[in-house]
Amino acid sequence: MELGIHFANFTLPGGPGAIGPILSDTARAAEEAGCSTFTLMDHYFQMEEFADRREPMLEGYTALGFLAGRTERLRLGLMVTGVTYRHPGLLANIVTTLDVVSQGRAQLGIGAAWYEREHLAYGVPFPPLSERFERLEETLQICHQMWSDDDGPYGGTYYQLAETVCSPKPVSTPRPPILIGGSGERKTLRLVARYADACNLFATEPAEVAHKIEVLERHCVDEDRDPAAIQKTILAMVDPLTDTDAFLSSMEDYAALGVDLVEVMPLVEDPATWAGRLGERVVPRLAELGS
Repeated sequence: MELGIHFANFTLPGGPGAIGPILSDTARAAEEAGCSTFTLMDHYFQMEEFADRREPMLEGYTALGFLAGRTERLRLGLMVTGVTYRHPGLLANIVTTLDVVSQGRAQLGIGAAWYEREHLAYGVPFPPLSERFERLEETLQICHQMWSDDDGPYGGTYYQLAETVCSPKPVSTPRPPILIGGSGERKTLRLVARYADACNLFATEPAEVAHKIEVLERHCVDEDRDPAAIQKTILAMVDPLTDTDAFLSSMEDYAALGVDLVEVMPLVEDPATWAGRLGERVVPRLAELGS
């Protein structure tokens, strides 16, 4: 099992001027520790469920571009982009840019969006959930087309593109991997089976994850897709350094289900030092799980 970092807290010692250096130091420490993935949130402002909405929140793809120049091996992505945040043609171009400047390390993480307050705050349309899922499917289709040899038009219900030109093409082959966040059984996991290379399952216990994977496998049968080709990821809501043995024990159950990657969040004042300790205490032992 691989370990990733989900960097979600930008309220750091030193104020705004310290955010860039701390973020950079954390990503580099995570890379040296053997982590495989580094993700950020994608929100206009901080989630109220997590902290006060007035707390700092960086624009996701700008920050990832910065990290692309500071790292060499980490897979970089957002977990996850809301489909409402950017026009799909622009989104495909942005992810392509990240892939090119990182030399093939970009990932498109995407979901149906949920945070209504930030949409209202910034004047961004927030359609009903059913429409957001329809827009999500069209966005996935557009990204697939823009990352193919087909630069012709795209005509959907919500998006009409006269041309799907994307130049340069991504460095990743055949394209940047796509991760869809969420665990909805009728829509989200069906879209994973049809369009994605990875999923991030919002679940709190192994039995629930096992059920979601079973549902995904049924969708894969319908889509003539090998479920083993889809990376299964989770976000752990605990600090693995607090009780490392307990953390690894809990991860054994997920690894047995086929979960390939767990991401953890550095909710500490010195995230770079925290990330470095993961390499000493967690990454080598986690790598043995599921092997």
